[in-house]
Amino acid sequence: MLTPSARAPNPRAFRGAGLAFPLAIDPRGKLATAQAETKIEQAIWLILSTAKRERVMRPDYGGIHDLVFSPSNPQTVSRVIDQLRRALVSQEPRIDVLDVTGEVPPGEPNLLLLRIDYRIRENNAVTNMVYPFFVTEGA
Repeated sequence: MLTPSARAPNPRAFRGAGLAFPLAIDPRGKLATAQAETKIEQAIWLILSTAKRERVMRPDYGGIHDLVFSPSNPQTVSRVIDQLRRALVSQEPRIDVLDVTGEVPPGEPNLLLLRIDYRIRENNAVTNMVYPFFVTEGA
């Protein structure tokens, strides 16, 4: 006879578990780990923090850093949002991207606040995060 745990897989396994990003040491002196929703948020942050072609074996991994030296204007904001949406849809299968918006705060023309609204596919939980993207126009 199968035990209940042997019959049904762990429903949280889809959301992942593993080393925390960024790497850290926990209070017990071991490498910190993350799981479930925290791991998904860290994976999104990692995609946004990685430049394309930065990873040798995955040259398409990453997102928006080729636009860092673009002019700070509405066209750049649109390009960043489009590239960000494409990167998340193609590289993070555990979520559905609901909306991506960008806002330049008053008095900070080189800062673009990117808000990502997403749904975790496994449990339909809707959440969001804000990623600060600094656009520094090249001289």
